[in-house]
Amino acid sequence: MVRGLLLAGWAVLWAIGPVGAQDFPNRTVRLVVNSQAGGTADQTTRLLADELSRRWSQSVIVENVVGAGGNTGAAQVARTEPDGHTLLVSHPGPLTINGLLFKSIPYDPKSLVPISILVTFPNALVVSRSLNVSSVAELVAWGKKNAGQLTYGSQGVGTTTHLAGSLLAARTGVEMVHVPYRGSPAAIMDLTGGRLAMMFDNLGTAIPQHEAGNTRILAIADGKRSPLLPNVPTLEEAGVKDLRSVTWFGLMAPEKTSPAFVERISREIVAIYQDPAFVAKLKSFNVDPVGATPPQAARFIADETVLWSAVVKDAKINPE
Repeated sequence: MVRGLLLAGWAVLWAIGPVGAQDFPNRTVRLVVNSQAGGTADQTTRLLADELSRRWSQSVIVENVVGAGGNTGAAQVARTEPDGHTLLVSHPGPLTINGLLFKSIPYDPKSLVPISILVTFPNALVVSRSLNVSSVAELVAWGKKNAGQLTYGSQGVGTTTHLAGSLLAARTGVEMVHVPYRGSPAAIMDLTGGRLAMMFDNLGTAIPQHEAGNTRILAIADGKRSPLLPNVPTLEEAGVKDLRSVTWFGLMAPEKTSPAFVERISREIVAIYQDPAFVAKLKSFNVDPVGATPPQAARFIADETVLWSAVVKDAKINPE
């Protein structure tokens, strides 16, 4: 759906530098990632930070601020000076539907200013080898036979993996127990150790464990099979209808950030995403590079808000 966002003509739109932002950045730029270090968000952001630092001849650092389903990092950025020197790299939850999942959140998601959508990637349904199931049908049968014993992990409340697990339970009628973690690493450790039954995880981190024989990928939560795993069916093919779970990371600025700063940063993002070497490095993380412009990012987030809000209601998830 979003692969066509990376258009060759984008650079033309930013041929003229924004007035009032010529001296940006004039100090260290912080990219606040509201996901744990070592995960896909962290890896892709650090790659981008290195490129921005080289282009700007200025230090660009990555800070991981996790907690409350990503709300802690989002709130921190929302409170900072809107001068372009502190930006947020966020998964969908804090930007789209956390307002429905938490009784209160310390910021207004709509106040954050979209700069770009950096990458997208489908999630996969992954099970522990200790569960001894090799298909979605076998997983569902096991869950129904062992009601309330099927645990599913997620990277935190409000993540697409949390919502996908809740929706899978609703679609299949299996009683499941949600176990939220603060990112993928801890969840994967419990999954490989047999302390967690299953989880949805992005392909970037799921494939290495699958190929090493530590876990088993049963299905892809997308409309088509992944070329990286051509023999693994989609959830639709496996008998679970209307369950699509695609994760993405958005680059956002604080409220009232000047359009000149947004344009200045966006111009660099567009240029970086036109570099084949950079795109190849991103793809090595098993993600789809996007590099959307601010208007495209705004439209994308609005569409995703509608989509995931419907999922929250469909899965009957109550606010925490």
